[in-house]
Order: sequence, then C-alpha cells, then structure tokens
Amino acid sequence: MSSVVLRGLTKRFGDAVALDNVSLAIGHGTLVCLLGPSGCGKTTALRLLAGFTEPTAGEIVLGDRVVSSPRRTLPPEQRNVSMVFQSYALWPHMTVAQNIAYGLELRKLDRSVIAKKVEGILATARLGELAGRYPAELSGGQQQRVSLARALIVEPETLLLDEPLSNLDANLREEMRFEVRRLHDAYRYTTLYVTHDQSEAMTTADLIAVMNSGRIEQIGSPREVYDQPRSEFVARFLGGSNIIRGKALDEAHISFAGGPVRCNGGGLVAGTETPVSIRQHDIGLSAGRPEAGNAVEGIIARNVFLGSMRDYIVEARDGTQLRVTTAPEADFALGAAVWVTLPPQKCRVLAG
Repeated sequence: MSSVVLRGLTKRFGDAVALDNVSLAIGHGTLVCLLGPSGCGKTTALRLLAGFTEPTAGEIVLGDRVVSSPRRTLPPEQRNVSMVFQSYALWPHMTVAQNIAYGLELRKLDRSVIAKKVEGILATARLGELAGRYPAELSGGQQQRVSLARALIVEPETLLLDEPLSNLDANLREEMRFEVRRLHDAYRYTTLYVTHDQSEAMTTADLIAVMNSGRIEQIGSPREVYDQPRSEFVARFLGGSNIIRGKALDEAHISFAGGPVRCNGGGLVAGTETPVSIRQHDIGLSAGRPEAGNAVEGIIARNVFLGSMRDYIVEARDGTQLRVTTAPEADFALGAAVWVTLPPQKCRVLAG
C-alpha cells in the first residue's frame, strides 16, 4: 500500500507553472529524495504536502485520506505530518529536551510518557549528553539532530525534509547525510527529502525523483538513475555526464568525431541524430590507438592535477569537448594528441 500518493498535482502562480501534472506513489517507510536545481518545483511539492498551500489541480492522498484537492484542503495540523526546515527553527529559550518534548506536550500526553519518549529519542539521536543545553550552545550539526528528533518523536505519518543540511559546512553536511539515513532506518517513517545536492540524494534515498521544470524526469533507485539516465537532463545533472551526438549508422552504432561508436542497448534508427551519455571516469585515454576499438582522436585542452585524480578536457576532431578523469599517474601534456576510448557498455543512448 502506498503511504503518499500525488495524482496529477499541479500548482500555478499566475501564469507561472511551478508544478506540472506530477503523479507519484510512495510506499510506506520509503525515503524519497526530490532532486533538482532551484526552481524545478521540489519545494512547492513539499509545501503542498505539508498543507501550506493549495493545489491548482490534482490531489494528495496520505494513507487512506485525500488531504489536498482543488475542492478541499486539510490544514497542516490535521495531516499528521512533520517538517524539518533548513533553518532548524528551534525555540532559543528551551533546552534540547524541552524542544524535543514540545510537540508531545501540545498533544497533552502524560508527563511520564513524554519523559520516556524523550529519553529514548535522545539516545537514538545521540543527544543524551546535550539534553540540558540551549540551541545557542550547540553546533549546526547538533541543532539539526535536535530538529530531526523533534520531528520524529511525534510519530508522524509522513516526514518532510526541506534542504535540511544546506546551512552546514561541507564536513558537517557529509556527516549528517549518514545521520539522516541512520535515523530513517531506526524509525522507518515515510519521508520526502528535498535537495539539490546529488551526494545527499545518493547517500540518503531509497528512491530519487529527478525534477526539472515542474515535472519528474525520472524516478528510480540511486543506482538506476545514475547508471541508466533516460534523458540528457538527468545524465548531466546526476554526475555530470558527457553528451556526444552523432547520426545512427545502424541499430547499434553512431558516427562521432570521424569514427563509428558502438552504444549500449542498440535499437537505434539509421540516419537519426542521437544523443549518447558517458561518464567522465568511464572514458580511457592513451597515447596510441587502442586495439579494442570504439576510440576517437583528440587533443588535450586542459590537465588539472587534483591529488587523487587528474581532470582533463579533451577536444575531439569535430570540436566536441569531453571531460575525462583519470588516475593521477596518467599525465598528458597540453596540446598532446591522444586516443579517447569510449567503452560500448558505458555509452548509453538517451531520449532525443
């Protein structure tokens, strides 16, 4: 049974379409990341789920209840939804324990029940030693853990996370990605997590929904959307693929930079212009022509040493620039002639 269902969900602000006929079903206990650039509609979707705004068309179902439609929208307090914001939104005059207990106190639970629940979640969130501190005495990562614990303790039907790590520095952000996933595994609430950060999505999500211009371009496991992008947008946004273009020669080859390139999957139509994606770390560089084939000639236009790897720009004979990452030992001089190997199994044909 699906815990969250969006059916034809649309939101317009005047002539601007923020969300365009989005449909999505999320199973109970699943963590779904809405991933995409600014303005793609992901935060609008979260605000509609929370009940902060009403849809123009379509509906939202939580469990067995329709909570949003153009005819009727339940207010946030009647949805059994918790939301975590990027700003933490902690009460500065309350201790960690008081902030976490606040939602239970509003529900007028017995004090002994509240104390037991708070003690349990303090231990799970590794906040026990900080229970008596105030938010101003905590690091950013600690404050965000308090915010998560406060959202989780009320046992929401759905947990909404709106770019919760964007205010943290790089090291804390990396640490908190794993903390979010650990807490999700401990409580298994149905969760929608909004982010523009690919690494956050890959680390935390069961499923990633890649959004663009108010629509979901592709949804799948992190491995699926990374290894099998269906569109040029997904290929570029998730991992920065190179996109090469050429006319299909037959059902399995395109013409690129003066040579035939075999592609994964086949099914091409001869004579059609076809975009193909390949990740920069999947491309090989060599001084001599490789025996295996599927290679084109190029010139080194950039060579940047990054410690654990080298980052190259190689210009192919037709002017296409390919980004290539290699081991640091593979050192080619600027202007050097090289052969670029494009493994057939890594060349994925995209929708035109």
